[in-house]
Amino acid sequence: MYRRAAANAQAIPDAIRADVETLWRYHDMRHELRSCDVGIGLGSHDLGVAVIATRLYHESLFPWIVFTGANAPTTVERFPRGEAVHYREYAIEHGVPAEAILVEPRAANTAQNLEYSLQLLTEHRIPVQSVLIMSRPYQQRRAYATCRLMWPEVDVVCASNPLELDDYVASIGDPQRVVDMLVGDTQRIEVYAERGFAIAQEMPDEVRTAFERLVAAGYTSRLI
Repeated sequence: MYRRAAANAQAIPDAIRADVETLWRYHDMRHELRSCDVGIGLGSHDLGVAVIATRLYHESLFPWIVFTGANAPTTVERFPRGEAVHYREYAIEHGVPAEAILVEPRAANTAQNLEYSLQLLTEHRIPVQSVLIMSRPYQQRRAYATCRLMWPEVDVVCASNPLELDDYVASIGDPQRVVDMLVGDTQRIEVYAERGFAIAQEMPDEVRTAFERLVAAGYTSRLI
């Protein structure tokens, strides 16, 4: 059994790299980007959500952006004014018109991100038949599964800031957090489907085995 990485390590340890890469690939939906009625940026500790939302807005993939998210224990220090508020500030600083951005500052989980975003869009009388959901790379599959359950009539496309695993880890600055979050999101694919929070999705044997090895190695802080 391999050992858990030290908290101050700045790279994914070689001993677990193959398993981490397996989970990383699993959560990437590999959707082909296309124009949608609205882009929704899901709040988190990852500013890359605002980065990709800003880029895709400038590429005319959607005319509206909803940034959604309050704070979690993992984000309050980095984004003290709230995840959605900080995302909005980044987008405006990088050329997105303020009037093209809606802010939903209350959501504390993915289901609320989508529920409250839909409420906000309805209040602004913005019709939605397609949505481009932007999230952390390892949240794509869960965001897709949640949206397909909660908003089944809408065409869903998922995207993240297109970084390779090592570049993403460097951008976050905490390999342990990234692995813990990957493991936690993998568990949620099945648990949330069982609880009725998301549609069921296939989990290949190699993904399940990689997940189990990482859990056995101690990457468990994000398990439920």
